[in-house]
Parts: sequence; structure tokens; C-alpha cells
Amino acid sequence: MKFIKGVLSWIVPIALGLVIGLAVKQFVISASFIHGDSMKPNLQSGQMVTVLRPATIHRNSVIIFNAHGEDPQATKPTDYYVKRVIGLPGDTVSSNNGQIYVNNHQINQNYISNNQRTTGTGNWDLQSLSQHWTQDKGAVKVPQGKYFVLGDHRSVSNDSRYWGFVDKSKIEGVAKAFPFQKDANQINAAYKVGAPY
Repeated sequence: MKFIKGVLSWIVPIALGLVIGLAVKQFVISASFIHGDSMKPNLQSGQMVTVLRPATIHRNSVIIFNAHGEDPQATKPTDYYVKRVIGLPGDTVSSNNGQIYVNNHQINQNYISNNQRTTGTGNWDLQSLSQHWTQDKGAVKVPQGKYFVLGDHRSVSNDSRYWGFVDKSKIEGVAKAFPFQKDANQINAAYKVGAPY
């Protein structure tokens, strides 16, 4: 009996710690590695970020989401993308010579250079883009419960321009770079610059 109590005295705290750890990872915060170049120069392939699950999504927030069912090229249920939110539900979004307009207001894109804005962004509005999507054809505004996202490296990013909106249910959380990482402020606080646009 003394042996069983001794074993339980260290098994119960370990089990409790594991349950709490798994709950925190599932519902509060986790870590994720970036794969690919679509968020350069602000996030590099192989860089680790934290993912805050209950965080509020703002315009210019960087999110991680399950792309399976959103992007037709994301064929595996484990295909996760990291992108920057440009359009919130109800927004109109357009691009003219690399300048992005949300609800007819030019947004601040100081997180990328002018060259990065003009190379690969294109000239479009939601209605022209949505003609080529498999869902939400003819959309002129971001639908309720969905978001319009772009990668910072516009010339290589596979994003909402090509396949449409991201459903809120697919979003894992808001990505945050560690404060000591290069360009962390471009990820962590870009949504605060020029608010509301």
C-alpha cells in the first residue's frame, strides 16, 4: 500500500501537468514553424512563432489557418498557411499599383517596401478576383465569418487573390513573433499602425 501511494504521489502530478499543458496548447497558446517564403521579409522559413488562439483578429494581423478546403491546392488536412489579414467581414478590398484599399481607404503597408508592394500585387478588386474562385463567385465584400488574406511576399504568395476567403472556423490563431526576432514588430504590432486603415 505504501508503494502504491508512493507511485501515485508522482504519477498524479505528472498526469495533471500533462492535462493542463494539453489544454493550454489546444485552447490558449501553441508554437508553430513557418514553412515557405510567402511572408518574407518579415517571417522566414523555419522561424518559430507563437499562436494565440483566443486573440482578436484585426486588419494586418498575421494568422495561421488550415488551408485544406480553402485553397484547392491544399490537399492534405495538415496544410497550414500563414498570411496577413487585409479584409475583415463586410470590407471591400482592391489593389491599384501595389496600393491596397479597404473600404476605399488606402491602408498602411509599412511592413513591406514599395518594391514589394508593386511587384506581384496586381490591379484588382474582389469582384474581378472572385470570378476565378470556386466559392463566393461575384463577391464584392468580404462575407460575414470570413477574411481576405495576403502574403507579405506578394510575388510568390498563394493567397486570397487566387482561391478566395478564409473561413473563421479554419483559423488556428494570431501569430506572434518572439520579441528578440528580426522584424518582430512587423508581425506583432502592424495592426496598430494607421488604425483603422
